[in-house]
Amino acid sequence: MESTLVFCETEEMAALPLYATTIGFWEHQPEMERPAGFPDYQLHQVLEGKGELFLKDKHYIVEPGDVFFLFPHVVHAYAPISAAWKLSWVSFNGREAGSLLAYAGIRESGTGRLRGLPLLEPLHKMLELSHGNSLQMNLERSKLMYALMLELKVQLSAPAGGPEEERIKPVLQHIESNLHRALPLKELAEVASISPQYLCRLFQRTLHERPVTYINKQRINRSKQLMFSGREKKIYEIAEQAGFENTSYFCAVFKRVTGMRPEEFKQLHGLEG
Repeated sequence: MESTLVFCETEEMAALPLYATTIGFWEHQPEMERPAGFPDYQLHQVLEGKGELFLKDKHYIVEPGDVFFLFPHVVHAYAPISAAWKLSWVSFNGREAGSLLAYAGIRESGTGRLRGLPLLEPLHKMLELSHGNSLQMNLERSKLMYALMLELKVQLSAPAGGPEEERIKPVLQHIESNLHRALPLKELAEVASISPQYLCRLFQRTLHERPVTYINKQRINRSKQLMFSGREKKIYEIAEQAGFENTSYFCAVFKRVTGMRPEEFKQLHGLEG
């Protein structure tokens, strides 16, 4: 692929929740320094070679398999440190851009590691599209941008938050495997070999909620599956199998999470026995 740069039409697209502003590929990315940052969000994927990224007082080395994210108006600079540094990138904006990045685990400028090395498929498709700026073409780019955000959710093995996400993974897996029973905070902390107090802080920093809130949400999701697979089950049976010791508490949590009572949910989805 030869170096390319596509400028997307943005005036009409600005009404969309997410849209691309520029798309590109460099066979050798030159040095870039932006004392005032850039007006849009940016995602860069490193394909070959090595480079360095500077964000305020932080310095990163980025190589194949890495991506780096730049939020609007954040001071940054990046430059190659190998003979060739191949990058693909897309800049984008829209009222939901920040929210979709947060959904993928990206809440600030920084780096992440992908599970695989190939060019992210939605970004690859954007680069293969015609350079035209018809309405149809720009709508297709917007759809691919949305697909790219969802792809990041799956492909980022180490989101911009760093090692804390890795540390909490065994706890989340333990919760998923033991939703049917009581899960004391002390037990969860022992899974990660940390104190209960530190576990609570870890949940707040990575998931932005308390452990009990997270567990209850997972149990409510489990209860929905039980309603589908066992339509003959009574509400108290579903509550018990989802890990709630008290049916009244289950009903209260279910309504808080879904906005309706379990019976209403079953009726709405045609799950009555």
